[in-house]
Amino acid sequence: MAKGNKKAKTPSNNIATNKSAWHEYFLEEKYEAGISLQGWEVKSLREGRINLKESYVFIKNGEAFISGAHISPLQSASTHVDPNPTRIRKLLLHRRELNVLIGAVERKGYTLLPISMYWQRGKAKLEVALGKGKKQHDKRDTEKKRDWDREKSRIMKNAGR
Repeated sequence: MAKGNKKAKTPSNNIATNKSAWHEYFLEEKYEAGISLQGWEVKSLREGRINLKESYVFIKNGEAFISGAHISPLQSASTHVDPNPTRIRKLLLHRRELNVLIGAVERKGYTLLPISMYWQRGKAKLEVALGKGKKQHDKRDTEKKRDWDREKSRIMKNAGR
């Protein structure tokens, strides 16, 4: 018997996603931001111990910060440090991007949302998007469209038989 071609699994660059943001908001422009982390937080991120669901991004004094992102500390990594899992962390963006975001948030009424966190060349990056809140009827319309697309693909699959 010949040996099968088994490829070694490459680790995923994705750390966490905020699925509720897609449901609650119309997402428009996306930006990639670096994030200022402590050592124990990086170790926890490597284990995938982050929750972005209740987090949000705000701008203060011309700088962007993320609040509400919960990074659970590892027992072994943080013995000498008093970890705060929900501390406010600074986002690293270019000045041009910050000026665009400030204008959109303050003048146009957009909300800044963290969409996903991932690794890029060994550094943790956060994808931030500008979003407008959905009303209840918008959420129902999105759900109906998704259900219809699923049903349509099911019909087309069975029609080919």
